[in-house]
Amino acid sequence: MGWSCLVTGAGGLLGQRIVRLLVEEKELKEIRALDKAFRPELREEFSKLQNKTKLTVLEGDILDEPFLKRACQDVSVVIHTACIIDVFGVTHRESIMNVNVKGTQLLLEACVQASVPVFIYTSSIEVAGPNSYKQIIQNGHEEEPLENTWPTPYPYSKKLAEKAVLAANGWNLKNGDTLYTCALRPTYIYGEGGPFLSASINEALNNNGILSSVGKFSTVNPVYVGNVAWAHILALRALRDPKKAPSVRGQFYYISDDTPHQSYDNLNYILSKEFGLRLDSRWSLPLTLLYWIGFLLEVVSFLLSPIYSYQPPFNRHTVTLSNSVFTFSYKKAQRDLAYKPLYSWEEAKQKTVEWVGSLVDRHKETLKSKTQ
Repeated sequence: MGWSCLVTGAGGLLGQRIVRLLVEEKELKEIRALDKAFRPELREEFSKLQNKTKLTVLEGDILDEPFLKRACQDVSVVIHTACIIDVFGVTHRESIMNVNVKGTQLLLEACVQASVPVFIYTSSIEVAGPNSYKQIIQNGHEEEPLENTWPTPYPYSKKLAEKAVLAANGWNLKNGDTLYTCALRPTYIYGEGGPFLSASINEALNNNGILSSVGKFSTVNPVYVGNVAWAHILALRALRDPKKAPSVRGQFYYISDDTPHQSYDNLNYILSKEFGLRLDSRWSLPLTLLYWIGFLLEVVSFLLSPIYSYQPPFNRHTVTLSNSVFTFSYKKAQRDLAYKPLYSWEEAKQKTVEWVGSLVDRHKETLKSKTQ
């Protein structure tokens, strides 16, 4: 009969990689790629994938219930990656909560109505923390009771959405079947097209090649985007396999790979040093002082809020997030999903460095056109 898969957020960094891997899956009759908007070049790339399997592009809003019901009709698996990622508090709280929490709840309800039996949710490492830069988590695992306590909208919304997805495991579907769910918590994702890496590189190119510090005191284990996409493929295979599914249903999994544990600053440097970019060698403020300055900036923002919307350059949450020792093991995913990174650190590094090179070339072209 064949099966079909809906990927939300398919125009994003992770979603498009999942689509590229899905076309290789056996007996897959249709991929539905859903997002609010798709770049013309990605639409073109998706149209070329049509040779392998039917690929339907759906542009619409995750909060549009009739649209979601149509998107889920006759679908076997939903992979839900769509969300607003906002680490720095730029987006309005209500927008984040609507898209990340309400959108997830509406999609779960659409799955019940359309009798979609498998739902895989892209969660975030931020669901687990870090709550304090003084708290050290090394090779954390799923059995540790870690939960983010910040009221900041992005981690709070992801925490609520993940809880909703895992609580929906075992729901009765309209046709009498059962809904099975699981969630994946990737660590910090890097790779070609990565928005945070892109912002750091472009800022450095406009600042004499000096990379601004984003977290020199951190120790994290970043994960390559291709490996996160691969984990989603393995999760859907496991939930569709009667032998593997019982141990996966209602579970969450940390997803990392063999990228070395390092600071955010060091990762940015390793991926760009070939092009002459270098770390800022100037003296930096002690972490404790940075934290309390972040608190003062929050107070200023709060006091000004009735008359002016002041966006602090950093706050206590971003200082904590960027400067914590927070690493996780993928052993449970290895055991239950047969997860093994598809790309080695060397391959991931090479692919990302090549992409950074394209950013550098684009910057040079821009400078050249300005001087002509």
